[in-house]
Amino acid sequence: QVQVAESGGGSVQPGGSLRLSCAGSGTRFAMYSMNWYRQAPGKQRELVASIVLSGRTNYANSVEGRFTISRDIANDTGNLQMNNLKPEDTAVYYCNFGGIHSPYWGQGTQVTVSS
Repeated sequence: QVQVAESGGGSVQPGGSLRLSCAGSGTRFAMYSMNWYRQAPGKQRELVASIVLSGRTNYANSVEGRFTISRDIANDTGNLQMNNLKPEDTAVYYCNFGGIHSPYWGQGTQVTVSS
C-alpha cells in the first residue's frame, strides 16, 4: 500500500520555527519530485517548495529565504524547515511526490501562526 505521511505541524507565534517531515512508503519515490503544498481556508492549494532528484530546489516567492526543503532519496523522506513564520503561513501543509496531478499525497498537517 502506497502511503505518504506528514508530521510536525502545530501552533507557533510569529517569528517562530517549525519543521515538517514527510515519509513515503509502499513504492520508490526517488525519481519523483518531492513537493510541499499548502492550502489556507478559502484559498487554492499552492506550491510552497519542491526538490528534484538532482537536488535543485524551487520556492514560492512568499517563503524564499525563510523555508528550506530537503530530502533523503535513499529513504524516501524529506523535511520542510520553516523559519520566521508569519500569520499568512497558516494553512494545511501537504507533502506530495510527483506534482499536483500525482496520486501521491499525504493527509496534510496543520500549521497555525498566531500571537
